[in-house]
Amino acid sequence: MKLAVVTFCLLAPLWGQKIVQRGYVETRALAYPDTVPGDSSKGVGEVVARWDVTYRLSDAWKVSGAVDARVDTHRQDERDLRVDWQDRSGRRPNLSLRRFSTSYHKGRLTLEFGKQFIRWGKADILNPTDRFAPKDFLEVINTDYLGVLAARAVYEAGSHTFDLVYTPRMTPSRSPLGNQRWVVMPDWVPGLSMVDNGTRYPGGGQAGVRWNFLGPGFEVSSSFFEGYNHLPSIELAAVPRQPFAVGVTRFFPRLRFYGADAAVPLKWFTVKGEAGYFTSSNQQTDEFLLYVLQVERQQGEWSFVGGYAGEYVTEARNPLFFAPDRGIARTFLGRVGYTINTNRSVSLETAIRQTGDGAYMKGEYSQAFGQHWRTTAGFVLLRGNRADFLGQYKSNSHILATMRYSF
Repeated sequence: MKLAVVTFCLLAPLWGQKIVQRGYVETRALAYPDTVPGDSSKGVGEVVARWDVTYRLSDAWKVSGAVDARVDTHRQDERDLRVDWQDRSGRRPNLSLRRFSTSYHKGRLTLEFGKQFIRWGKADILNPTDRFAPKDFLEVINTDYLGVLAARAVYEAGSHTFDLVYTPRMTPSRSPLGNQRWVVMPDWVPGLSMVDNGTRYPGGGQAGVRWNFLGPGFEVSSSFFEGYNHLPSIELAAVPRQPFAVGVTRFFPRLRFYGADAAVPLKWFTVKGEAGYFTSSNQQTDEFLLYVLQVERQQGEWSFVGGYAGEYVTEARNPLFFAPDRGIARTFLGRVGYTINTNRSVSLETAIRQTGDGAYMKGEYSQAFGQHWRTTAGFVLLRGNRADFLGQYKSNSHILATMRYSF
């Protein structure tokens, strides 16, 4: 993989008009008013550089790639200089092959092989059907998608689209680091210590298929997935020769998924629905239905999204898991955005637990300066009870600012 990155960088200037490239350098700063147990820091800074390149080999074939380089002040990013393509490290790699794939398009058929991004969901805030879309959850509220190593075939037949995906290995979502503020430790029995036994990754591949139909005035799809949950469950075990310690192991249980989604444009707004049923042969993970129903409307420079995310557990087997998608279920969701002009925009997003036990609000103001510079300022406000998924992060409310140079 190091050779691929070096070759990419050396040959890019020689490809002339066959190459399309873009990228940015971004400086990001977060300020936390409160400290938390185990993390006394009140500020985090990070610099990220991203370069995306597409090279067209012929009318049918093209190669796409993206490289990330990053460094931060809080050790959420690695310090060892290495090129990573697997996305299985606990920290973000300081140099990563974000994407590297080749694709073929001819007539109704599109094929893509390599590390790529695959999105199946239609909803805007929560997507139960996105089984091939792991995320970086080091900062639970501020997320980014991770690419997966996959072979994908998409065939269009009139109003029907068939999407087949196979991944030879599971790419996990990145969970919060144990010694930082986005991990809220449980209330252990006094005198009992925790021993981190690491992560157990599954072997074997994953497969999925999706059918989409575009009808007169509506769109509907169904999907099936056989593989693993990219979000970890927790296993506890006794520690040999340490009677007052418990071992904690993260693992990714086997998962079978049945999903469906739909979108129906009406006169005043568009209705979207998305649902998935998760079942497993592993007796250490729950079986449940996760769904979202939303309405959205575009009115001039305004955009509105509102809805409800729900969950119904059919088999409760293990209360120990990290699952932000389930964490924001049973909430009312909303987002409003306003484009002030071609250079400025504002947005506000919120999730409120139906019981009132937890809530978050995220606001942003963005302004461009010329063709290359953009600055964004925002805040994240979290409130609620410690027992609630959102409420447990109430000490992590923060303000943020970014400055980006795009090229």
